[in-house]
Formats: sequence, C-alpha cells, structure tokens
Amino acid sequence: MEAMKLILSIVERGQGAAMLRLYRKRHVPIHLQCAGKGTATSEIMDILGLDSSEKDVLISFAAASAAKKLLHDLDNELRGHTGGAGIVVSVPVSGLNSLVANLAAYYAEGLREKEEEPMERTENSLILVVCARGCTDDVMSTAKAHGARGGTVIRGRLSGRKELEQAYEIDLAEEREIVAIVVPTGLRAPIMEAINTEHGLRSEAQAALCSLPIEQIVRLG
Repeated sequence: MEAMKLILSIVERGQGAAMLRLYRKRHVPIHLQCAGKGTATSEIMDILGLDSSEKDVLISFAAASAAKKLLHDLDNELRGHTGGAGIVVSVPVSGLNSLVANLAAYYAEGLREKEEEPMERTENSLILVVCARGCTDDVMSTAKAHGARGGTVIRGRLSGRKELEQAYEIDLAEEREIVAIVVPTGLRAPIMEAINTEHGLRSEAQAALCSLPIEQIVRLG
C-alpha cells in the first residue's frame, strides 16, 4: 500500500471549512478540525496584515501522492486562492489503521501516474510541546529566544496521566495546551533542549515535547 502522510494546516479562523472543501476535491478526504490561537505579537500581526490570532487547525490524512499533489498545487496554481494567510506542512506517518489508510489510498487512485515533478524536501521540523494551560507564553518566549518565530496553540486535555504521575512522583495538571512550532531543522535541537530545561515535566509548565520531520511546506497568502 502507498505510504501515508499527515497534513497539518493552520489558517485564519473561518477559513477551515473552505480548506476542507478544497482538500476533498483534491483527493484528501479525512480530516480533524480544531480551534487554535497564534502566538505572534500584535506588531507582527499588523506587519503580516492579519486581522486575528484566532486559527482553524486541520489535521488531515492522505496517501503520499495526494499529499504531494495538494501541496504542489497550493504552492502554484492555487496560490492566492485559499482565502487567507496560513501554513500547510506534510509529515510522514509510520502507522495508521487500515480502514483510514484504505480510504485515503482509494481517493488517491491514479494520482501516482500523474505526479508532478517532485518538490524539494524542506529542511524544517515541527516541534509539538504539550504543556499546562496558561504556560504557553513562557514556552514560546523560550523558543523565540533560541530562534523560533511563532507558533500555534491548540487546547486539549491530558489522558493517562496516572502512569506518568506514579512513575515520576509528580502531580500533573489535566488541562493542557499544545504548541505547534515550525522551525528550521538546524534550530530544532537547541529550541527543544531549552524548552525541556526551562519548562520540563518537573516545572510549572510540565511540558512534554517531540519533533517531526517536515517533508513539504507551503505558506499561504
């Protein structure tokens, strides 16, 4: 079976539904939509011409051929036609349940024979930081001090915390926020090390973090 990709799209609030319709027409049928918030300062928002820091976050699964074709089109014929600013990245998926994978592959049938020229692999990484709610400003301040430009915050809730609490003898806050930060791969290690040192599990932020390699990246708007 064809390899699967996860497509993470972060767009201005209200544009998520339009992006979903576009994606379905482009052989990407499976999505999870979340509400997020950008971390850029008001000054940067003014410079970028953005009206609000409120974001729609789409997590989509697609066959590799469909993901590559979608990002290629977003960076070419669809540029300027997505209705707002944002960022779209694709990352590899090492495992996915068969029903989801089969549906994604079905929608992408025939695309492999029609592939465009391959896009050059980017030298970027996606850092995901899961921290206690209310600590994202401190986490982002540390990340920016080591080269990050901004991130997107998604609210969530910690599940299975009893095992962590028993293993490390700590009490963990249930209410969580996920900070998604796209950075050049060369900055990944120092940013993650700084966040872990300043805001790790034994700190007030109680942060856990990981990174994923970005294969393609498109900036919208």
